[in-house]
Amino acid sequence: MAEHFRIPGHILDAIEAHRQACRDPMAAFFYDLPALAAQGSAMKAALPSGVELYYAIKANSEAAIIDTLAPVVDGLELSSGGEIERACACSTPRPWVLSGPGKLDADMREAMSRGVEAFHVESLGEVARLQAIAASLGHVQPVLVRINPSLPADFSSRLRMAGTATPFGIDEAQLADAVQAVDEASNLTLVGFHVHAMSHQKCEQRHQRLLAFYLERWPEWRALARHPEQVLQLNVGGGIGVNYLQPSEQFDWPGLCRALERCLSTMHEPPLVRFEIGRFLSAFCGYYAVEVLDTKVSHGEGFLVCRGGTHQFRLPAAQGHDHPVIHLPRDPRRSREGERRAWTVVGQLCTPKDVLSRQQALQGVEVGDLLVLPLAGAYGYNISHADFLCHPRPDQIFVSASREGSVPETRAQRRAEPVS
Repeated sequence: MAEHFRIPGHILDAIEAHRQACRDPMAAFFYDLPALAAQGSAMKAALPSGVELYYAIKANSEAAIIDTLAPVVDGLELSSGGEIERACACSTPRPWVLSGPGKLDADMREAMSRGVEAFHVESLGEVARLQAIAASLGHVQPVLVRINPSLPADFSSRLRMAGTATPFGIDEAQLADAVQAVDEASNLTLVGFHVHAMSHQKCEQRHQRLLAFYLERWPEWRALARHPEQVLQLNVGGGIGVNYLQPSEQFDWPGLCRALERCLSTMHEPPLVRFEIGRFLSAFCGYYAVEVLDTKVSHGEGFLVCRGGTHQFRLPAAQGHDHPVIHLPRDPRRSREGERRAWTVVGQLCTPKDVLSRQQALQGVEVGDLLVLPLAGAYGYNISHADFLCHPRPDQIFVSASREGSVPETRAQRRAEPVS
């Protein structure tokens, strides 16, 4: 499936160097930091005037990832106390917002004390709690109300975040009450609205229609406020999907930005539009490399049993897809002469659900070869059940550009082992 997916030379060099340093069979993540910075810069450059790009760090909150993206984006989107700690440790301080359901009082208080730009409030109860905390600190806090809008029936994606019953945001039918609650809260200031209705969007035209729908509703939402002149921001979330099955056919981000520019140009008072992108920023920089431990055939199906598995890279199981696989043989000549057949790539877990990819046509695979799964930079290790079976945590290698003929600069990190 990924035969034509090219791994950059400095990543191949880093994989081989790390393999040579490993005493045991390898399972590790490799992150191409120059490619990550380039992706962020290209996405930012495509934006029309008056539109901002924030990085949703839930996609990958490793320090090196945040440090690489922070200089090229406008800010960060966070959803927990732990993410606050990581963002505030960033080498390039950036504005940040706190969103998500179920915010703890302690996290909201910590966010205010650390200079959060704005909160995205998810419910009337959260408005009341936030007002009490802001009052206790003598602080006036900007907020955006997250809307769960009523959507046209033909608006859809693989994962709907709104337009249906979800824990996210305030139903549009209750929006007037929510705006009134914020307006009446003496320590809160309404500065905008947040709406994130669809995730895993891979079609630019569909997302274009969704953004046009938001902008069409914007004047109505804004008019609900006591001081509409202060309501300037429309946060449209993220939701841009990655095409894991056809890596060469990705979402047309520049096309979306051009369409958004045309739409904004027709508005009398356009809002400041903000994207919060996670997956489409960081996915492309990551590679998960695993070593083949065993090959076997069961009931006619070939299996490659590899170091690691879905406890380290849960993404394929979570998405329900067969991830692209690139074969790096120890002996390329012998591999070229070997049998080509379909293999199912599995890990070390004691469950038949530990599958990374099914029916991959690979040639001459042997024990000791490496398999590399690209597009592993977002929602990979950080969403995985790493403690299952108490296997060691994978190494994470952050690779900087290298001069021709030199070893690439890398930073290795292994997460702390669980305390027994």
